[in-house]
Amino acid sequence: MSNFLLYYFMMIMFLFGCMVFVSNRKHLLSVLLSLEFMVLSLFIFFFFYLNFMGFESYFSMFFLTFCVCEGVLGLSILVSMIRTHGNDYFQSFSVLQC
Repeated sequence: MSNFLLYYFMMIMFLFGCMVFVSNRKHLLSVLLSLEFMVLSLFIFFFFYLNFMGFESYFSMFFLTFCVCEGVLGLSILVSMIRTHGNDYFQSFSVLQC
């Protein structure tokens, strides 16, 4: 019963992250934070699922490594955009000018 509640909680966490990702598109930093929240909920889900099934946690370490790379790429895009445009608003720049 507790495993069912844990999976339900992980699904709710992921759905809340998706709702924030879809609804708040004004700043790039808030979009990146919602993506990281979704990745964190997926990592916790994979970790508990692999432990429940009796598998090793090597896949979760690979997943965590790729998540860190994704976060670093998002932050580098954020820094590049702030240096060129002065802020992280999506409305302040055009895709054709970049």
